[in-house]
Amino acid sequence: MKKTKLIRINDVKDLDLTHTFECGQCFRWVPAGNGAYAGAAGDKAALISLEDGTLTIMATGGDEEFWRNYFDLDTDYGEIKAALAAGEPRIAEACRYGSGIRILNQDPFETIISFIISQNNNIPRIRKNIESLCRKYGSPVEGSEELSRDGGTVYSFPAPRALAEAEVSDLADLKLGYRSGYIKASAEQYLREGCPDCREELLGFHGIGPKVANCIMLFGLRDTAAFPVDTWVKHIMNDMYGFGMNDVRGMQAFAAEKFGPLAGYAQQYLFYYYRDRK
Repeated sequence: MKKTKLIRINDVKDLDLTHTFECGQCFRWVPAGNGAYAGAAGDKAALISLEDGTLTIMATGGDEEFWRNYFDLDTDYGEIKAALAAGEPRIAEACRYGSGIRILNQDPFETIISFIISQNNNIPRIRKNIESLCRKYGSPVEGSEELSRDGGTVYSFPAPRALAEAEVSDLADLKLGYRSGYIKASAEQYLREGCPDCREELLGFHGIGPKVANCIMLFGLRDTAAFPVDTWVKHIMNDMYGFGMNDVRGMQAFAAEKFGPLAGYAQQYLFYYYRDRK
């Protein structure tokens, strides 16, 4: 019995898989050849390609509505880019360069743990850390072997209880370092208090500072006014607007005034443009 299903979504605009999967917002998708990507969203493994405006998804789960929502396909990104460029002409080139970025609708708990892992880390190692965590504490996704890049089993992202009940020493064995304690404590808090719904609540979680909180707000809680400031964004704001490298508060106040509810989109276009070119 076939354990995967094929979904095709036509007339897709303003989406480029490389732009979307390589802009720093997610860590479980990898190139699978010919422009396709293989990976997982929560407990759903998929092989995804895009050609001539048709998004083809071979997946172990999720219907068209799930994947439309995951890729945020019902939001008009052409309108967003036009509005950003009209309000700030200097961002127009970045919008063109990363024109296919869409902000994914990711699971909040997965986003919390992923961005705790991302601290002081590089993307290859983040991906490796997350996959190790999934293999130890997630569940094998049935049918995923035919969708993964190397024919191996894909594992679901761990449930909050699995990580809350993990031993810190076992997490440390996955080379998570000081983040091991943060992961366990955050999972315990998530179980106790439920999903946080604002920046202040996120800052009350172990291991979550202002930058990580803003990443989670943007990528996990869909607050598109959030403007995460990392090293790349500091350089961008210094180059474009003359902010001192440590004036994070000033950068965020400027973004809120200049871009308003579109600040998160602006951050993604600028981040991708600067990081990819430099």
